[in-house]
Amino acid sequence: MNFSGAVLKALAASTPKCRPRDDPRLQIPAGIQDEIHLENRLRRQWQFSKYAALKAEVIRRLQMSVTRQVNEWRNDLRSATLESLDLEDQSLWRMSKRVMNVPTPSPPLVTPGESLSQTVEAEALAYNLETQFQPVTDP
Repeated sequence: MNFSGAVLKALAASTPKCRPRDDPRLQIPAGIQDEIHLENRLRRQWQFSKYAALKAEVIRRLQMSVTRQVNEWRNDLRSATLESLDLEDQSLWRMSKRVMNVPTPSPPLVTPGESLSQTVEAEALAYNLETQFQPVTDP
């Protein structure tokens, strides 16, 4: 076995097949799922036949209907969640903390020039990485 084969085999063994979810998503109700499947099936038929009336009448109306139903379902979930918040069990505090948590944005690349072309941006990125990853000489 060569070196690259061993590296690829080790990489495949150590990499998970799918990213585990911390919070599993709720299942969309069966009626909405049936309409989504119907919409997908009709879209595949249209892609094969290119029949204009099928796309204009059926698919677009069905797409708007599915979008409206999914939005109503999500709004109902949000309303139920907001109504279930309580001061006694700290759920209101946890929800407000989650909503108010704003991630800090990463700073942009700063170069002495005004506009960044691709080569200048690549050089700035290389310089930035070079300054960040200097070996430690003093233990």
